[in-house]
Amino acid sequence: MVLNSLDKMIELQKNTANIRNICVLAHVDHGKTTLADCLISSNGIISSRLAGKLRYMDSREDEQIRGITMKSSAISLHYTKDNEEYLINLIDSPGHVDFSSEVSTAVRICDGCIIVVDAVEGVCPQTQAVLRQAWLENIRPVLVINKIDRLIVELKFTPQEAYSHLKNILEQINALTGSLFTSKVLEERAERETESQVNPNSEPGEQVYDWSTGLEDTDDSHLYFSPEQGNVVFTSAVDGWGFGIEHFAKIYSKKIGIKKEVLLKTLWGDYYINMKAKKIMKGDQAKGKKPLFVQLILENIWSLYDAVLKKDKEKIEKIVTSLGLKIGAREARHSDPKVQINAICSQWLPISHAVLSMVCQKLPSPLDIASERVEKLMCTGSQTFDSLPPETQALKTAFMKCGSEDTAPVIIFVSKMFAVDAKALPQNKPRPLTQDEIAQRRERARQRHADKLAAAQGQGPVEPTCHGGILKTSPQEEPQGDEQQESMALNSAPQEEDSQESFIAFARVFSGVARRGRKIFVLGPKYSPVEFLQRVPSGFSTSPDDLPTVPHMACCTLENLYLLMGRELEELEEVPPGNVLGIGGLQDFVLKSATLCSLPSCPPFIPLSFEATPIVRVAVEPKHPSEMPQLVKGMKLLNQADPCVQILIQETGEHVLVTAGEVHLQRCLDDLKERFAKIHISVSEPIIPFRETITKPPKVDMVNEEIGKQQKVAVIHQTRDDQSKIPEGVQVDSDGLITITTPNKLATLSVRAMPLPEEVTQILEENSDLIRSMEQLTSLLDEGKNTQMVHQKTQEKMWEFKRKLEQHLTGRKWRNTVDQIWSFGPRKCGPNILVSRSVDFQSSVWTGAAGRASQAASRYRDLGNSIVSGFQLATLSGPMCEEPLMGVCFVLEKWDVSKLEEQGATGNQNHENSDVVGEGQEGKGSCPGEDENQEPPDGCSDASEKRTSPKGEPSVTDCYGPFSGQLIATMKEACRYALQVKPQRLMAAMYTCDIMATSDVLGRVYAVLSKREGRVLQEEMKEGTDMFIIKAVLPVAESFGFADEIRKRTSGLASPQLVFSHWEIIPSDPFWVPTTEEEYLHFGEKADSENQARKYMNAVRKRKGLHVEEKIVEHAEKQRTLSKNK
Repeated sequence: MVLNSLDKMIELQKNTANIRNICVLAHVDHGKTTLADCLISSNGIISSRLAGKLRYMDSREDEQIRGITMKSSAISLHYTKDNEEYLINLIDSPGHVDFSSEVSTAVRICDGCIIVVDAVEGVCPQTQAVLRQAWLENIRPVLVINKIDRLIVELKFTPQEAYSHLKNILEQINALTGSLFTSKVLEERAERETESQVNPNSEPGEQVYDWSTGLEDTDDSHLYFSPEQGNVVFTSAVDGWGFGIEHFAKIYSKKIGIKKEVLLKTLWGDYYINMKAKKIMKGDQAKGKKPLFVQLILENIWSLYDAVLKKDKEKIEKIVTSLGLKIGAREARHSDPKVQINAICSQWLPISHAVLSMVCQKLPSPLDIASERVEKLMCTGSQTFDSLPPETQALKTAFMKCGSEDTAPVIIFVSKMFAVDAKALPQNKPRPLTQDEIAQRRERARQRHADKLAAAQGQGPVEPTCHGGILKTSPQEEPQGDEQQESMALNSAPQEEDSQESFIAFARVFSGVARRGRKIFVLGPKYSPVEFLQRVPSGFSTSPDDLPTVPHMACCTLENLYLLMGRELEELEEVPPGNVLGIGGLQDFVLKSATLCSLPSCPPFIPLSFEATPIVRVAVEPKHPSEMPQLVKGMKLLNQADPCVQILIQETGEHVLVTAGEVHLQRCLDDLKERFAKIHISVSEPIIPFRETITKPPKVDMVNEEIGKQQKVAVIHQTRDDQSKIPEGVQVDSDGLITITTPNKLATLSVRAMPLPEEVTQILEENSDLIRSMEQLTSLLDEGKNTQMVHQKTQEKMWEFKRKLEQHLTGRKWRNTVDQIWSFGPRKCGPNILVSRSVDFQSSVWTGAAGRASQAASRYRDLGNSIVSGFQLATLSGPMCEEPLMGVCFVLEKWDVSKLEEQGATGNQNHENSDVVGEGQEGKGSCPGEDENQEPPDGCSDASEKRTSPKGEPSVTDCYGPFSGQLIATMKEACRYALQVKPQRLMAAMYTCDIMATSDVLGRVYAVLSKREGRVLQEEMKEGTDMFIIKAVLPVAESFGFADEIRKRTSGLASPQLVFSHWEIIPSDPFWVPTTEEEYLHFGEKADSENQARKYMNAVRKRKGLHVEEKIVEHAEKQRTLSKNK
């Protein structure tokens, strides 16, 4: 196949039915990029000899060095099958877990995907992850089992063993697909059930799913991979061959004379051929016969490999002539057997034909987009498709039709922004010189050479003649100087451009034609079409510039459209629907992803779902402080260029980079240094996140002895020490109830802290989005706004959430707790709760505030907001090391503001009197500190003048500042003290760690894990191989350098995949000191053995500049050597 011209590609783009948008997904090192190379070489873009070695889609230098893909990149290929011409937009994606966000961006703009699986390693953790991502986006997968040559060359399997091994791999993948399908059916069934409970009048025909019919009646045969369906291809990308069963069915139907349809069904499975009867019989294993797949296909491939590896020239020639192939003399004489195999197999079973024909047959075109997928894309948050406005629902037909007429709305989704060198843009590329320009340059060069010679000869004589020489040549040199200046200017311009990175949007047109220069709306992820339709009357027809401003919507022009060709870009004037494209000039409008639409009634697409959570944080600063602006600008660019990275400026003023893992972090730092900021930067040690929590009092001490009565004395001493942290004026009950008064002694709060059950913490974490939307609703209710816009689905989710909480919060101490939840924290959506048990004022997240009388209610509500703010502050930074809290319930038992009300009454009288007497007397008595200091009353009266509301309500301000501020501070302190009287613990972030290792390095893997506080959960052997899969958990704090250490210790035979999983309590108490006799005996008086929790806590405190209790000098005697004096 020859390299296609741009015109050909433009022509192919117009036929939407023959476009295939596909991505290649797999575990790391399973051969995605090599497979992509083979497909690209079929278009003549690269040489077939270099396929697999060049890794054309890995255009970054660090990708080539590390040998892994780090970003998804696209290329358009042309393929002809049965006189039909297809355009295949192929996207190669990374397999490393750190870059799984790139997989999400690729999957969103595709209609199908190729799942690649290594024939030796089989299904790996990342294979499961990418299959799940494809499933969530509703895209259809096909399977490529790659590296079959390893079964022959490395594992030395017989064809029969290889067949059973391949069967195992297929079963594993189908089991995965089956589990995804089952969960989906059961989810739908549960949804229908809740709907039928809500609407009991619904027709019986609507209730489709129940336990029996749910799984049996749903047809799932099309989901599974099986060679007879044609959605499985067996390949060896590095040797350039691949086949589907169809290829051999064609050959053998002619040879044996059995129908092709019969062969297609029987070439895979327990069938054998009876050569005498020329019949295909069932039950090969029972009769000890070879299956057809082994006899007709695998044995031929095995014998070819055998002949080439043994260098059996006669046999090779025989095979080549019988297959009717032509092998070049160079390949035939080559000493490397791989070259010969590649030469023979790539002609006999071309991999590109096998894979691309399967893609064209089995994967859908943009026209076949499922209505379910369209509805899912258009419904953000907890909305359902039916709740969208009718104008928005009408767009579904445009999606399904994928029309290219002028009336069709243009809908484009940008899945990510990627940075390219300004020099790589087509408009900046140097154009080829014309003949005249070449002649002019030649003449100039000759002239320059002659001048040089003249100057060299003229150096001998004295100075004046030399000057004369220069004077003589100066008229000729003048124009040359101008030319040099011109060429300098030309050179400097690209350099200036080069210093800028140009951003291109990686996008796909879902409907309408994207034309250059067209005005289009950019919809941010929070944009709501409902809001727009309320502001603009229906049937509007104004120019986009005259529309009223709507939040999260901007208007821009499509400046440049590009065809993405791997490392190259080609300029386009317009792009028809269904195509993948690059759009230039959007960097000021799109941060990471966005929806572009010509109609503002289009909703923004559902946000991309990322598998990996960014968890690794480092603080970054420039080596030279004067370069700070470049760093800030560079970090902004990096944030835009990477879909997963997060950029924060902490309260401390540090610039923090949050990434998904070590490899991702390294790539981000390299980009920052070399591309975006172009300065030297210094990077801190990784900032490890912790959480603080409390637990139930332990039943056993540190030497596992039950805490009994005889040891009580010592334990009481310890608790007394703990309580010495709590200042005077704060009352502590025996059960941990803290009673504290505001500085002006007008309000008293009683707070208790309780640990939440683990299940509840998990539920709160999972439903943070729902809690956020509930928070918005309660604030609307408090403002007295109408909340009719709450959709039924959201309410259902809220009640389901409440039901789950009630289910887990059972028992005497949790009675009615769920109804009394006042707020969640930190940031109003975290995994901690504030419960109000005060009689005077009930406020609940479920119903909003309900006070005693309307004025009192509004009064209490204002004060209540201060208490909630205090709770938010307390949960945001705990007492141990200022880290956020997790899994703590604060109960506000009592809230006494009676003194404040009395004070308010006197304040009111004072306010009335002040009209008669004058302003000097106002605010007396509202400043308790007035005798100590003469200034506060005046300041206070001024403040109260300012703060007195027009209705004549008293405003409580005194020398301690506004009362609301005092309440916030008091509530925060109360929460902190309530925590400190309970057993405090640190929670560490944990990775799940999947390691594949051979049996001989297993011991070393365990050694590295145990050294780093890891815990092995399970270990299983992969059938048919000597590979073990180890599942373990590892603290994030111990994970830095883990992958490198494991590779070093196992000589590269084991490589881990780390994914953030959960938070886990570190069992040791950071404040523990030995108290009982046994503990003294076991740990010694100083107990200076390593306490993990204390080590972590002190490290965080040091980093934050907090006080750390540690002895810098242990023994203050003079240091001396203990060796004998000689």
